[in-house]
Amino acid sequence: MSNNLGIITAYFYNLIYQPLHAINGANLLSNTMMTTMNKNTAAPSMHASTPLFATDYNVYINHTDAGGIVYHANHLVFFENCRRDWFTKLGLNGYFLQTDDGEIQHFVVSQADLQYKKAILLDEVINVRIDKVELKPASIIFYQSIHRLAPNDNDSPQKRNAFSNTSLLSRAKIVIACVQNQITPDSASNHGAPMRPIRVPQKLSETINQAITSHSIEQ
Repeated sequence: MSNNLGIITAYFYNLIYQPLHAINGANLLSNTMMTTMNKNTAAPSMHASTPLFATDYNVYINHTDAGGIVYHANHLVFFENCRRDWFTKLGLNGYFLQTDDGEIQHFVVSQADLQYKKAILLDEVINVRIDKVELKPASIIFYQSIHRLAPNDNDSPQKRNAFSNTSLLSRAKIVIACVQNQITPDSASNHGAPMRPIRVPQKLSETINQAITSHSIEQ
């Protein structure tokens, strides 16, 4: 038991305090913490350009495990909160859309590829971003990332606007598919409403395209 405890302690010490460039081969941490990833997980220009949307979140005890490190699945929570906050900023309902006929449309995650780079710690303030968005006929692809701000960034709006003095903690490619609930007398008695994929609603698509265009002009 003591040997296992020593191994675990050494692992988390290296994870939190040892710089990535000091790790032999530079891929050890990535290979250890990776959930799923492919070569398209993140946009190549993620660090070079201003994100489409970014907001800060506090890390609370309920986000972490017993070691004070954010549980890996909670990175998805921060990514989703960021997407919802962006939708709200655009004046969109981030959860449910209703057609003129009363049909309920919403989004479900169909794919999530994450790469964990560094640990997120209890009581930190993290910056969660939408770096790039791709609109498809029936889905939306989000390229997102989580960053640790430099200590003096909180006191310097100019530096924060540059989005350069940060440390990448994780990044993800998340695909959300648009679906519509199929409420029928038969389905109501069949333990839940079935869903079918549909095209992204025109109003939502136009709003997102406008936001993407405006962001490109500002670059």
